[in-house]
Amino acid sequence: MTAKVRVAVSGAAGRMGSAACEAIDAAEGMELVGRADPSTGEELAGAIDSADVLVDLTTPDAAPSNAVQAVESGVDAVVGTTGFDLDDLRTRIEACPGEARCLVVPNFAIGAVLMMRFAVEASRFFEEGEIVEMHHPAKLDAPSGTAKRTAEMIEAAGGSVSAPIHSVRLSGLVAHQEVIFGGDGETLTIRHDALDRSCFMPGILLAASRIGSLSERFAVGLESVMD
Repeated sequence: MTAKVRVAVSGAAGRMGSAACEAIDAAEGMELVGRADPSTGEELAGAIDSADVLVDLTTPDAAPSNAVQAVESGVDAVVGTTGFDLDDLRTRIEACPGEARCLVVPNFAIGAVLMMRFAVEASRFFEEGEIVEMHHPAKLDAPSGTAKRTAEMIEAAGGSVSAPIHSVRLSGLVAHQEVIFGGDGETLTIRHDALDRSCFMPGILLAASRIGSLSERFAVGLESVMD
């Protein structure tokens, strides 16, 4: 019998964190072994004590230190928080002893990953694109990590994204993004809409189950563990 992946969640009392705990607890091949959250007094050290993987769904201030603490303890870290310095976290992770890995995932929705990939493909045929991202008012970072990651991917492929990225924060929204390309007599809009947080759960389970297959210690994007 294959051993279950033992997963701990930091930010477990939040909306995303509590949904992730339920999804992990119900998933075949996984076991929820720890929860950490400042609001409940549950410490990270105790949560990761018997874990293989930490899923961090906290804040930009807390996530980098949580990831480093996990990796230093030999626990792989899946970080679903954005809005911090990725290069600084990469440096800190690569300086940790051992071989534990860190995967930063700006967006866990499979559709969002495909939206970014399709936008990269489209950028080959259009001179420039615009990115508009729309989120609920509690979203802490602007532009979103998904929008910044999309721009980076397009530019790395030789495409161009007009600055600035447009950010909208309104009640009633969850997480939405458009990449709009324009050409002579036509426009192309590639859009992803997250209508409910349940759409992020398959990606969280995928990242937690496959992070152990990463060949590098630090990676960005769910696509790093997708076939």
